Amino acid sequence: MIFDKLKKFDIVFDSPELDCAPVFSSGDVVSGKVVLELSAESKVESLKLHAEGFARVHWTESRSAGSSTAYTQNYSDEVEYLNRREVLLQADNGELTVLSAGRHEYPFSFQLPEETLVTSFEGKHGSIRYWVKVKLHRPWATVKKIKKEFTVIEPIDINTPTLLAPQAGTKDKMSRIWYRNCGQVSVTAKIDRKGYTPGEVIPVFAEFDNSTSRSVVPKAYITQTQTFIARGTMKHKRAVVATLCGDIVGARRRETWHGRAIKIPPVGPSILQCRIIKVEYMLRVCVSVPGTSKLCLELPLVMGTIPLHPFGSRTSSVSSQYSVNMEWLRMAIPEQPEPPPDYSSVVSDEDAVLNSTTVPPEEDLSGVLQRSLLACMQEFRLRPPPVYCEVDPNPQSINMRRRCMTC
Repeated sequence: MIFDKLKKFDIVFDSPELDCAPVFSSGDVVSGKVVLELSAESKVESLKLHAEGFARVHWTESRSAGSSTAYTQNYSDEVEYLNRREVLLQADNGELTVLSAGRHEYPFSFQLPEETLVTSFEGKHGSIRYWVKVKLHRPWATVKKIKKEFTVIEPIDINTPTLLAPQAGTKDKMSRIWYRNCGQVSVTAKIDRKGYTPGEVIPVFAEFDNSTSRSVVPKAYITQTQTFIARGTMKHKRAVVATLCGDIVGARRRETWHGRAIKIPPVGPSILQCRIIKVEYMLRVCVSVPGTSKLCLELPLVMGTIPLHPFGSRTSSVSSQYSVNMEWLRMAIPEQPEPPPDYSSVVSDEDAVLNSTTVPPEEDLSGVLQRSLLACMQEFRLRPPPVYCEVDPNPQSINMRRRCMTC
């Protein structure tokens, strides 16, 4: 049987690191090789490669057309981002190619489109995937196929004026019991910028004014919203990816957050350029108001892939630069750990020390500002003790002590 002759059929991408799968972006060259390993001599008609990339969405909804009639409505759509074909092996005159037993490698290379692609994504109602598919055609045999996906991540640089701009807002709501107003609850919140990268900590500055006769509890959430679009209809999937719970605000009292920290977990970047799939993030500062719905103030976030450059942009705020390079400042915030989440899960002591002891190059004058006080404390604490000596290096001190004893 001819199937017995094919011992190995594989696609291997070229990667700078052997243990890591390659990651590409718009304009990159995707290269690799198709490996054939035969146990005996075999005839081949052709070996063809097809690279594709699609964004696809699909979901169903049950509809009712009457008391006893129901049907299912299907929604689907797709957008093509990549379509490249390449012939790796085929005789010019249409004859068969005879391959000897052993290993055969066929290199391939193609360039991704220069226009912006979309980051790879897997969701409940849709996906964005890129892959390479190879077909091996042989006489008197079914076509042998192999498919291997690769990852595309489109860079999002948060070092832009739009993503470095502070985000702030104010919202209030009246508390009601039956038809009587019982006071107002207001929320004012601010963050130092719009763009962040996973792993960063967002300092939240907020003020909660509770003019009602009942206590309220402020909370902050980072939410992810996946939007799938098909035939003019949208399907949303929302999830909370991080939570911060504040202290109780008593009746007719005010509470202030002086940069409370909420850490961004490992999440995918924002997807904003796809026509049928979007991934968006939001910081929601909420208070449950007695007698009415929850009061929520939303501040938009963009999850990028290129982190903030320390003091690299004149438009970046000082608080933005400190939030990345001077994490030791957060250790001085007079906040108590409170579930959820546990404060250690937001900023660990080890991370704070590692980040605080990073010293920039000497030629960069901004290094004077970046160097943390904790780093200096660490250097002082780790100095070796003085060398022991039998002879007092300061004999004058001995004479002074003798005079005092005589007196």
